Amino acid sequence: MSWTTVCALAAVPKDGAVAVLVDGAQVAVVRLGDDSLFAVSHRDPVSGANVMARGIVGSTTVDGVEVPTIASPMFKQVYDLRDGRCLSDRLVVLATWEVRLHGDDVEVGSIRVVTASAADADVPIDSEVAR
Repeated sequence: MSWTTVCALAAVPKDGAVAVLVDGAQVAVVRLGDDSLFAVSHRDPVSGANVMARGIVGSTTVDGVEVPTIASPMFKQVYDLRDGRCLSDRLVVLATWEVRLHGDDVEVGSIRVVTASAADADVPIDSEVAR
């Protein structure tokens, strides 16, 4: 897998995000308070606007497990940062990328393929980044 250096860790605020460009795709790199990193599409799949890096970063409990989340600043859908799935509408998904810290630099790798279960067979993937 190839990795693209996108910014220094210090450029990503704790419990916040920044927008970066990876192979022509707009990606929101998210940093939690514990310095864990996630990378999701910057394009909000509901509104179509590139705004996810301005979303509210937080967490919620799902089935007794704390889940890291980002809420769209447009229509307030909340997404699981681990797999990009919308918590209120399982048919809406943010694309996600591999992301890692290399020294003090944030690197983004390959886009992850969303695996749909039989119940989610027609899950729309953000077509802007799936090209």
